[in-house]
Amino acid sequence: MRSSLHLGRIARSALGVILLALALGLQGCAGFIVQNPDSPLKPVNAAEAPGAGRLLLQGYDLVAYFVDGRATPGLAAHQSTYEGVDFRFASAEHKAMFDRDPTRYLPQFGGFCANGMVYAIPSGGDPRTWSLIDGKLYVFGGQGSKDAFELDLPGTLKLAHHYWDTEAAGRNSVLQRAYRLTWRVPHYKSSEEIARLVSEAKARGK
Repeated sequence: MRSSLHLGRIARSALGVILLALALGLQGCAGFIVQNPDSPLKPVNAAEAPGAGRLLLQGYDLVAYFVDGRATPGLAAHQSTYEGVDFRFASAEHKAMFDRDPTRYLPQFGGFCANGMVYAIPSGGDPRTWSLIDGKLYVFGGQGSKDAFELDLPGTLKLAHHYWDTEAAGRNSVLQRAYRLTWRVPHYKSSEEIARLVSEAKARGK
């Protein structure tokens, strides 16, 4: 019995080392730190930038999605920090609106691709590809990801929120990616499969 328990601990430790190595290989040390603030927002689609240690969504203006209906780069002159994450805005007015009610404008899933979260993978997220759904901001890795997400919007929304709430929220993004790229969810689809489904749906006029 003791031998079995010991072997089990060794196996778990080895697995942890393998996952960590894979995670660092996939993202690098910078992403390991920058995407994972010690705050309730962890993890976030953020990167280092001049004047910002953890800049969300390449500095795009979150308020502009709601007010102007378009993706707008923010300016370093209008920057706020909330829960350890930096945000930029196109105007002082937008910065003030965010500062008054930041949670209203935060993107879902930390700004990671919403379609990636359907598979429990916090990854990607292009601020130029987005959608407002029920008053909430969703970001996608590209138009193909957005099209795939919208094939069955009620279903994908349910799956993405389920995996964010039960797995990704509060967990290190790099480790979560490594875990779910190794042990895939039952409904996992490759990028090729997703592209085929989108193509077939477009051919049917959906």
